[in-house]
Amino acid sequence: MSIEVANESGVEVDESSLVELAGHVLGRMGIHPLAELSILVVDEAAMSQLHEQWMGEPGPTDVLAFPMDELRPNQGGSRQDGDAPLDPALLGDVVLCPQVAAKQAAEAGHSTRDELELLCTHGILHLLGYDHAEPEEHAEMFGLQGELLDAWREVRREQ
Repeated sequence: MSIEVANESGVEVDESSLVELAGHVLGRMGIHPLAELSILVVDEAAMSQLHEQWMGEPGPTDVLAFPMDELRPNQGGSRQDGDAPLDPALLGDVVLCPQVAAKQAAEAGHSTRDELELLCTHGILHLLGYDHAEPEEHAEMFGLQGELLDAWREVRREQ
């Protein structure tokens, strides 16, 4: 997979860890290995501008997702289950704001790294067509997000 990270936030972020996490999530979701994803890390001012421009809401947010191609994960499971991966595609952009993530991490009682991983996973799921506007969608998306993060943390522990 081609996963590019551009850090324009002025804050040090473990870019290689974000790439590894994104690869893990996309692999588990059965996305074609030639798919492309961009992760952009921005400061609060840039995130505020994007949030207002695209969502019509003031102030910075934690994560935004801008899908490029209509794409759905395999219905039968991950590539590890023997399913053929989807055709390669330009997935889109996940935009993260580490300053907002740091505030949320402090409130939640975990590290900024854990919060950025959660937000990156959340953004990727949005790119793949998941949403959380309705209760059923919320349960599905957040359940899957939790499973993906648990599996990622297990992989990270084994390294």
